[in-house]
Amino acid sequence: MWRPLQRMKWQTTPQPWPTQAEAAASLLFSPIQVGPLQLSSRTWIPAMVPWRATPDGYVTPANLEWYKRFAQGRPAVIVIEATGIRDIPSGSLLRLGDDRFIPGLSELVRTVHEASDGYTRVFIQLIDFLAIRRRPDPATYFSRHLQIRQHHRDALNMSLAKDEQVRDALARLSKEELRQVLDFREFDALEMGYRERVTDVHLPHIRDLPYQLPDLFGRAAARAKLAGFDGIELHYAHAYTMSSFLSALNTRDDGWGGSREARARLPLDVYHAVRKEVGTNFVVGCRFLTTDIVDGGNRVEDAEYFAQLFARAGMDFLSLSRGGRFEDAQQPKVGQAAYPYTGPSGYECMPQYISDEQGPFGRNVLPTQSIRQSLRHAGLQTPVVVAGGIYDFAGAERLLKDDSADIVGMARQSLADPDWFEKVRTGHGEQVRLCRYTNYCEALDAKHDVVTCELWDREKLDDPEISRTPDGKRRMVAPRTFVNSN
Repeated sequence: MWRPLQRMKWQTTPQPWPTQAEAAASLLFSPIQVGPLQLSSRTWIPAMVPWRATPDGYVTPANLEWYKRFAQGRPAVIVIEATGIRDIPSGSLLRLGDDRFIPGLSELVRTVHEASDGYTRVFIQLIDFLAIRRRPDPATYFSRHLQIRQHHRDALNMSLAKDEQVRDALARLSKEELRQVLDFREFDALEMGYRERVTDVHLPHIRDLPYQLPDLFGRAAARAKLAGFDGIELHYAHAYTMSSFLSALNTRDDGWGGSREARARLPLDVYHAVRKEVGTNFVVGCRFLTTDIVDGGNRVEDAEYFAQLFARAGMDFLSLSRGGRFEDAQQPKVGQAAYPYTGPSGYECMPQYISDEQGPFGRNVLPTQSIRQSLRHAGLQTPVVVAGGIYDFAGAERLLKDDSADIVGMARQSLADPDWFEKVRTGHGEQVRLCRYTNYCEALDAKHDVVTCELWDREKLDDPEISRTPDGKRRMVAPRTFVNSN
């Protein structure tokens, strides 16, 4: 995984925790209106993928236990993990591409509402993603996957040779020689694994995405509403389809790429299709990037433009992340797929305790503040959610007071201690288990393994009542050590 050149070790250093009275008087624990819904506080758990669904996308008891544990801490909002809008194989990720998924998700919503005594609202993050393949063994790539074309024959002076002979010749070339013979996409598929891009308009299903996705998102949103969710977050961030349409790297020349206006067409069409399905009295927002980080990608100025478009269109909230792109991902091992959180953009998305002089905490704050200010200057009041390396009350409260954001999201910190919100709200902040930002959890995610936290996943393993990971070596959820009596 990529690391900054200047490497320093950082530690979480929380300022004094508030008393119960101070927490009650804070902005963080004050209500806020998000579209038609009033949230009880400005606390938010962003979507995290726990790899607990069935291989065909159904909710499992492990999903219910996972989200129940977060709900016991009573954040204002939990955003359920990225959930696929198409009914296609996607590993142990939740899906919502068919009505058969509604009952399980309804049970999940009920579980969260009951565990939080109705305090926590449940949103679901809807995502689309394109095909990605594992990095192939070179011998297999040349013998089976590569389509032999005329430019290969010309480069090798093998115009009359059979395909098998061309394949054999290619397999004997050095990497530098292959760079001269293969085109960019062929060489990239060999080195990184094949990956579809929104610019692959020579592929009919990619060319037709703008005509297919609005309806797919809309129908998934209608199912989410039927399942009882309180709102929807459209996933327009990171390495996935909708973010790729928004990115300046989207060079489609068919009216769906190029200019900012053209790049925003599909995200807006998706939003309008969703809004048509769920109506105006239902929360719909999106998560998108302040910056792509990668060369040629979006900058803060692009995000400011998109934020204003989304707000004027009627989105109820804007949740901001950064980076996490495929374009600068590190080369995977043979047999593994590229992971979009291994390069510089991935580091900016999930920085860890070994960092540069800026440190891992709050690296997305200034871009978020700039985007929020651009909205306010335009007379738009859409709430903005900030996240990324936020772990203590004082820091969260400061972000709200200096108008950097309206709502504060905590992902890794809430995984380290799901009771953060109740502990701090009731004046017991000194009991908080602080995230160390080692990215142990992220390493598990990269392997598509059940995500846990190193701070608690080996505790009380002899307890016969706890659920364990399939190998039996880790517990599945954080132990419950704080019960509020207030």
